[in-house]
Amino acid sequence: MALFAILCKDKPGALDTRLATRPTHLDYLNQSTGLKLAGALLGDDGHPIGSLLIVEAEDLAAAQAQADNDPFTTAGVFESVEVRPWRVAIGAL
Repeated sequence: MALFAILCKDKPGALDTRLATRPTHLDYLNQSTGLKLAGALLGDDGHPIGSLLIVEAEDLAAAQAQADNDPFTTAGVFESVEVRPWRVAIGAL
């Protein structure tokens, strides 16, 4: 198992879709195995502009599948989704 960071950036004007999809998104995350941390990236106005997730997965393909199946992804909230191997340098999960 390895850790992966999933960095998602919202499409411009996607806030309404994000808010409407949020309950389904949270249900998906709460049922996800391997999820370590998740939260919204915020703009200067305090509104969400993306998401950051840290997941533990078997490999990059499994982490990518988790990102691909996220309701925010399937609803078209995200402009981009990047999945990268990640490691803890300071602190603990």
